[in-house]
Amino acid sequence: MAKEDPSIGITTEQVARISEHGMWDADGSVRPEAVRMAATLVDAVRARSAEGRVPDELGDVVERALNMVVPTFHRIPGANGVGLSAHMLQQITTRPCPLVVIPAGWTPVGWPLFEYAYLTLALKGYHVVAYTPRGIGWTTFPGTNKPWIGTSEGTVDVAGPRDREDGRKVLDFAIEALAPSRVAFFGESYGSGISQLVAAEDDRVDAVVALSTWGNLATSLYDNGTRHTRTVAALLDLTGGDRADKFDADTLEILTRFEEGGDMDPVVEWGEERSPENYVGGAGPVPTFFCNTWHEGLFPPNQMLRTFRKLTGPKHLSMWIGDHAVPEGPGLIAPSLTPNVALREAYAWLDHYLMDEDNGVDTWPEVTNQVMFTYVTTPAGDNGDHVIIEPARREQKRSWSAVTTDTETLILTGAHGSGDGALLPEATADTTGWRRSFSVGKEPEIVAMDAILSTGQREWEGNPKAYRVDEIDRGHALVWSTEPFASSRRIRGIPRVRLGIDSTESAATVIVYLLDVDADGVGRMITHEPMTVSSGLPATPVWEMQAAAYDMSPGHRLMVVVDSMDPHYSTDNILDATITVGSFDGAACFVEIPLG
Repeated sequence: MAKEDPSIGITTEQVARISEHGMWDADGSVRPEAVRMAATLVDAVRARSAEGRVPDELGDVVERALNMVVPTFHRIPGANGVGLSAHMLQQITTRPCPLVVIPAGWTPVGWPLFEYAYLTLALKGYHVVAYTPRGIGWTTFPGTNKPWIGTSEGTVDVAGPRDREDGRKVLDFAIEALAPSRVAFFGESYGSGISQLVAAEDDRVDAVVALSTWGNLATSLYDNGTRHTRTVAALLDLTGGDRADKFDADTLEILTRFEEGGDMDPVVEWGEERSPENYVGGAGPVPTFFCNTWHEGLFPPNQMLRTFRKLTGPKHLSMWIGDHAVPEGPGLIAPSLTPNVALREAYAWLDHYLMDEDNGVDTWPEVTNQVMFTYVTTPAGDNGDHVIIEPARREQKRSWSAVTTDTETLILTGAHGSGDGALLPEATADTTGWRRSFSVGKEPEIVAMDAILSTGQREWEGNPKAYRVDEIDRGHALVWSTEPFASSRRIRGIPRVRLGIDSTESAATVIVYLLDVDADGVGRMITHEPMTVSSGLPATPVWEMQAAAYDMSPGHRLMVVVDSMDPHYSTDNILDATITVGSFDGAACFVEIPLG
C-alpha cells in the first residue's frame, strides 16, 4: 500500500492502470491506485470540487453529479446500535426517484472504493445510499494517522443475522430521508450476498444486482470434504485489521474449527445460516441479476448456479472469463478504457425494474455465457504476454438447463505400458479392474491458480496460464488423455467424475483437473475440483467439477490430471503416502463431459 496522503490526487496513468489491470494487486490486496482513486474522489465530493485532484474527464463526472445531487455522510445506527459508515447522494428534485442501496464489498476500503459507481448512478437519476457492513475497514488510512471515513463499528458478522438487520435499518433510514419511488439493493462480492439476504426478508426491495456473488457460503468454503483454505486466508487479509479485533468470540471459534479441520458440522451450519440459497423467495420473487466468473477463486460457480436456478422471479446470469470481481470491478472504481459490458448490463437491469425503461431487459434470455479463451490476441512486447484485439464470444441461453444439450462419457483406462492412461469413448477390456498409484510429493504438479485473483485477472487480459504437460512428474500425479479430436468439442455445463480412491493412509485427498492440450503439448485449464475421503477407503465417489464454457479445437486432446495437493485447498494426505486410483468394484471410472 502506498504511504501517501489520500487527498493528493490521481493521474490519468493511474486511472488507466485500474481499467487495464483491475482492482487486485499481485498479492490479492486492493490495488494502490484503486485506493487512491477512491480516497481522491471522496475527498473531491466532500470538498464539492474536483479541481486539481483528478483528470479533467473525471472532474467533469464529479461536477455534473454535484449539480444533480446533495452528498452527505452518515453514521447510521445498525443492529444493537452499531454505527455503520454511510454515504448518501440525494437527487435535487421534488419528483420521486428510485433508490439504490449498496452494501460495500469485503475490503478494508469499505464503501469509498466504489465512489465512481455512485456518481455514475447519480447521473442516471438514482438516489444512492452506500454503507460499509459492520466491522469492515481500516482504523486509519495506511501510512497516516488519519481516521478512515469508510470504516464501520462492531465486529464482522459475515452476512449473519446482524448484517441482515443492518441492511433493513439502512433501508429504513434511506426511505425516511428520501421517500424513493422504488428500491434496489446492488452489491459486489460480500455486498452482493447481503443484498440477496436483505431482499429475501424485506418486501420493500424491488430488484437486486449481485456481482461476483455467492449462493451457499458453506459449500463455497468447504465442499467434497475439502476446505478452501486459501479462500478463507484471502478474506481474512481483507478485513482491515487483526482477526482478534475484527471478529467476536463465536466467529473466532468457527475460524479456528475451519483451520483445524476435524468436525466441520458447526462450520457448515454457520455457513448455511449465511447462504442466500436458503432464503430464496422469502419476501416473494425479486428481479435478480447475477454476474460471476468461471474460474472464481472465492465463490466457485456451482453453488451460485444452484441458487440461481431456485430464483422464481425475473432473473439473469452473466458468466465471464476470469476470477472474482475481474469483469465488473474496474468499472465500479474508475472509467473504463473499453466499455464495461458487465456493468452496462447491470445498470440496464436497474433502469428497467426501477425506472420502467423499455430497454429490452425483459426479453433477455436468462443466461449469457462468455466462452473461455475464444478471444483473439496479439503479442505485446517481448515477455510473451498478449493483448486482446477481439473479445471472447458470448452465448445466450433461455435457462441454465438449456446450456447442456448432451453429454459425452469418457472412460479411464489403466496405464498403457509405463505411460499414461487413455480416455476412451466406450468400455474395453482395460477399462475395469485396473489400478494406478503415485506418491504424495512436496509440491503440486499442477494447480488451479498460481495466485488467487491475479491468475484470473491474467486470463481476463488474454493470458491464460499455460501448462507443459510433458513436465508433469508422473511419480507424483496421474494422467489420462484422449487421442486428438477430429472435430471440435463445445464443453458447456458441469462435468462429473467417478474415481476409485485408496491410500496407504486412512484418508486421501485428490484434485482432478481437466485440461485442453494442443498439438505442442501446451495445456489450458478448463475446470477442476477436489475430493477428500476421510474414512472408509477404498471408496469410489462421484462428484461434480466446476461449471465451464469452453471450445476445444480439432487436433486438441482432452486431458485428466489427478494430483494430491493444491495450495488452494486443504489436504488429508501425508508426504510420501501412496495414493491409488482405479476401478475397484468392477465399474468403470469416467469423466462425463457436458456438451452444448
